[in-house]
Parts: sequence; C-alpha cells; structure tokens
Amino acid sequence: MGPHQRINELVEAHRDLIINLSRQIWEFAELRFEEHQSCALLEAALEKHGFAVTRQAGGIETAFVAEYGSGGPVIGFLGEYDALPSLSQKADTARQEALQQGAPGHGCGHNLLGTGALVAALALRYYLAENNLGGTVRYYGCPAEEGGGGKVLMVAAGLFADIDAAITWHPSNAHYVQSSPTLATRTTSFHFKGKSAHAAANPQDGRSALDAVELMNVGVNYLREHVPADSRIHYAITNSGGSAPNVVQAEATVRYQMRAPLMSQVEEVYARVCDVARGAALMTGTSVETKEESRYLNVIPNTTLEACAHRQMQKIGLPEYDENDYVFAREIRATLSEGEKNNHIIPETRGLDLATKMPPFRPHNGLHRASTDVGDVSWVVPTVQYRSAVWAVGTKAHSWQAVAQGLCSYANKGTLNAGKIMAMTGLELLQHPQIIEEAKAELQEALKAGS
Repeated sequence: MGPHQRINELVEAHRDLIINLSRQIWEFAELRFEEHQSCALLEAALEKHGFAVTRQAGGIETAFVAEYGSGGPVIGFLGEYDALPSLSQKADTARQEALQQGAPGHGCGHNLLGTGALVAALALRYYLAENNLGGTVRYYGCPAEEGGGGKVLMVAAGLFADIDAAITWHPSNAHYVQSSPTLATRTTSFHFKGKSAHAAANPQDGRSALDAVELMNVGVNYLREHVPADSRIHYAITNSGGSAPNVVQAEATVRYQMRAPLMSQVEEVYARVCDVARGAALMTGTSVETKEESRYLNVIPNTTLEACAHRQMQKIGLPEYDENDYVFAREIRATLSEGEKNNHIIPETRGLDLATKMPPFRPHNGLHRASTDVGDVSWVVPTVQYRSAVWAVGTKAHSWQAVAQGLCSYANKGTLNAGKIMAMTGLELLQHPQIIEEAKAELQEALKAGS
C-alpha cells in the first residue's frame, strides 16, 4: 500500500469526527476572539488523540498550539474557526433565511477550515506512529482571521519561529493550489468628538461629529481616483452618534479598511486617508482620534511548496459527488447572478455546477484580491495554501449561500479531500527535507526582493 492510500484511509477513519466537529463549530458561529467553545472543542479532540496542547498560546485566550512527535522537521497546520457578523442562515436550503436575525454565521467556511486542517494533522500523526518516523506535527489554533489578526499576534509572540513549513487551506468553489499573492491590509477606526446641542434652538453651539464622518467619507471617495489601481478602500459607520435628529451628534465613528499589494502602498494610502480625516475635523470644529484594529501583510507565494502540494493533489484526486450533491448545487447556483456564475477563478470550472475537473498548477497566477493573516506567517516560514471546493461553482465567500452550504455533503467531501492533500504534503516534506530547504531559500529570495 502506498503512502497516499494509507493517508486516505487514515483521513476516512476520522470522517465522522470531522463532520461532527464541523457541525458544532458551524452552530457555535463565534466571532473573532470569542471562539471559546470552538477552541475548546478542537483542543479536546487533539488531546484525545495524543497531542500535547498549549492553551491560550501567545497570551491569546482563544489561540492554542497542539504538538505530536519529536525532532525535525516541524510541520505546522493552520486552523481557523471564527465566524462573520450578521450572516446567520439556515443550512441546506437555497433560500435566504436567517436562523436568528442579525446573528453571526460561517460565511467563509472556517468551521470547515479548522477541521480540515485538524484531520490532516491527525492522519500525519498516525502515519508517523505506524511507521516509526521522526519529525513533529503541529496544529495551530488561530482565532480572529476575520479582522482581528490572530496569526499576526501569534507571529509576534514567536509561535512560528521554530517550524520548517506551514500548510493550510481555504474553502472555495474550485480545487487548486493557490499560487497568488494577496493584498496587504490595514483597518483603523476614526472616532470624531464634537459638542452636542439642540439642533433647532441653538445649533450654532453644536459641533457635529456625524458631519465630520460624512465629510470624511466624501473626501475619501474623491481620493479613490488617485490611489494605485489594485488598492481598495472600504468603510463602515460603526457609531452614528445616536438616533435623535434634533440633537447635534457629539460623537461618531467610522471604520476604514485599506488594501494594496504591498504594505508600503497601504501605508501611503493610510496617510492620505488620515489627512482627509483631519480635514473633516477642521471643517466641522471637531477632533479625531485613530485606533488601529489590525494589519495583515500580503501572502508570499512559495512555488516549491505549491508544486509539492499539487503533486499530492494529483495522487489523491478530487472528491466524487452523487446526484443529491448536484441537485443542491444547482439549486444554489439558481440564486446566483449571471456575473457570479461566470466569474471563474479556475477556468476548468466553467459550465460546471460542482468542481469536477483538476486544473494544472499555475505558478504566480495573478493577484488574489483578498487579505488574510496567513500573509504574516508566510513572511517568517515557507507557507502553502490549498483551495478545496466546498461550495457550488460561483458561490462567493461572505455570502448567505456559503453559510447555507456549510454542512452539506459536498462541503464535507471537500474538507476531507483537503485534509488528505495537506497530510500528504506534510509527509512528503518530512520524508524529503531537501524540499523544505529549497522552500526556505525561495522565501529568502522573495524577502530580499521586497515582497
């Protein structure tokens, strides 16, 4: 029996466990840094299978590190388990219907992400034990990817300093090895303070913080024409100052997220946004304070590890779907716009309901216009990300459709398939440490080039 066949068996042996864990985390739907139940569930599962677990890793309540084995190489699997605000949605339905209006939901599939990485760690742990192989398997429980930057804090705490390679994946609507840089990002809140007054009797005595927020938003809208083409500027008013129109709002807050291919470009955009904020404060006679919330570096692709992962993808193959899978996928696709249906990251999915065609490896395949704190890990250790189809073709992350598919049969199949490919990638690195050395050299070259 070949290694990939045994890894396949070891993953399948834990199928029920993974589906169960994934369902519970989906039901918890805990937001960033509040993932206490999800975190405890994963910690307990790893301890049960012989991993030594360090809780509250790096001083972060909902972060942990689980380890099995000894010596090098040290292979790390990255797991996530946080949900998104206001995306509550019933499962297994192609109709938008919240479980609880305004509640969180797993619109990015992190209930699958964390458990897929976990089954990879379990399969590799048991393979090492069965074959009396050296090396260390680590699972990183990473909170708050959605805007909190759990991995950023874990990197700063030195938790990745002694590993040789990091392996992770992300839910998608296609199967492929990601070989694209992401956008660096910075999120900052701007809190304006003014002076309240009766809006009819003595408005001249008031200084409206809400006016300042609105003027800032207008100013930034004009700025958008004058930033690099791949930059993005998003905002949300998080405090409008109250609901009474006859009171001049004394306080108001707006949160801005800025993205660009490199952090140096993000900082340039950020400096100009701050100038706009100061101008808005000056125009309204208010003051402004800034509070940084998170900052993620861009992902540095590592083609050495990516080529290794693609070889494992070819060995393992893609999941097999049944008619029920296709029926639900078609129902979901019927809710998508034509633009969504035809926006293909991987051209091989064109015209399909579920991703059933294996794409070739496409190194340096453009820019992935999203941001993740995996980027900060990729700057300190060679990192590879697999993308596994758990959604119908065309489904976008951060949507109710993604939440609705979070517990379905083909989502579970995609999760287990990702676990197999990640476990095989880890095994290949343990058995051929020269690949790790090549990956490290590639990372150093990228850092010298200013990635």
